[in-house]
Amino acid sequence: MTRLEPIRPEEQDEQQRALYASITGGPRANGPQHFALTTEDGALRGPFNAFLLSPGLGGALERLGSAVRYETQLGGRTRELAVLAVAAHWSSAFEWEAHEAVGRAVGVTDAELDALRRGAVPSLADEDERAAAELVRCLLDGDVSDEEWRRWAEPLGEAVVFELCTLVGYYATLALQMRVFRVG
Repeated sequence: MTRLEPIRPEEQDEQQRALYASITGGPRANGPQHFALTTEDGALRGPFNAFLLSPGLGGALERLGSAVRYETQLGGRTRELAVLAVAAHWSSAFEWEAHEAVGRAVGVTDAELDALRRGAVPSLADEDERAAAELVRCLLDGDVSDEEWRRWAEPLGEAVVFELCTLVGYYATLALQMRVFRVG
């Protein structure tokens, strides 16, 4: 049972309405909709409802999430493989549901989804995707050894490593918030 009731549009104050508008009218809402941002009554789904509790911080998280999704060097498959690895690691049902759909849209296969669901790194032919997936596994384990750095991080470059670290941290934050608030 959720610990946070949906904050419906008619219940929102001015700051919450502004944040709601940026979420529902921003890049997540443009283009193909692979998952619903709102419920039938207009309340935000997943982590976004909790963002409204503190619009200043929620807005910062919304902007960070948007940047992670739309303003990095990461290719769509690489990004979605990483997000799904975080979702599986944290048993985050909403993130899995949302990003499985996005992942399928960018070409993540059933076999790759099955591996990620089990907490494994999928078999990936693309060397950069494999390096990124292995690096994400290291990050989820808590650190990157010097050997892992040489093998997986160096070929990707420091900027991509920074982006992957940020992605893992962002989605881990959302997973923790949804777990604490019992968001399904």
